[in-house]
Amino acid sequence: MEVLYTKTAEEGSEKAYQLIREALDNGAKVFGLATGSTPERVYEKLVESDVDFSEAISVNLDEYVGLEGTHEQSYQYFMEQKLFNHKPFKESFVPNGVNEEQAEIERYEAILAKYPIDLQILGIGENGHIAFNEPGTALDSVTHKVELTQSTINANKRNFEKEEDVPRYAYSMGLASIMKAKKIILMAFGENKAQAVKDLVTATKADPAIPSTVLVNHPDVTVIVDKAAATLIKK
Repeated sequence: MEVLYTKTAEEGSEKAYQLIREALDNGAKVFGLATGSTPERVYEKLVESDVDFSEAISVNLDEYVGLEGTHEQSYQYFMEQKLFNHKPFKESFVPNGVNEEQAEIERYEAILAKYPIDLQILGIGENGHIAFNEPGTALDSVTHKVELTQSTINANKRNFEKEEDVPRYAYSMGLASIMKAKKIILMAFGENKAQAVKDLVTATKADPAIPSTVLVNHPDVTVIVDKAAATLIKK
């Protein structure tokens, strides 16, 4: 695991953008994408650039259960607004939040089998979750339906009119699904991510109580943190 320290989130986003561009130039075809505030600036940089994804495939990590892809708070809508409408991929896949559970799990696992991910982008939750894999998720989990914890609901309610509107479940790639990616970039910015970053970079083995620690077993992980997120790390 390589940890890249940057002064600001802007510098960290620029580094992630450069790594994505480098991967594309070196032949990467399938990109695993994340939503949320952490990768948003990276997507802006991609949109502003001359990068061309027209021969690439994108596969997103997760989606809220119960939201149509046209809902303004769905991750399908987020990706269209932030990236896909400006930099279209040859094909883009996001979990279908209104599909029946078992059918959606089988559909998405089939997509992941057909399109093995070359580069996976991740954020990290304050409790160490990656995608919607909350503490306690089995390390060998594949795509599954997740009941969101209260801390995750609290973190996401800023995007909704009121807390009751926040979905309580999501479809998510599992930890084992994520680990199949050839290369992983995890970004963490802000002081609120400091404990999660410390737990990840100091881990010596995978611990289901801290889902991100599954990454210690991956051969090619780059963690990009800004100064605020690195405050608890002794370099």
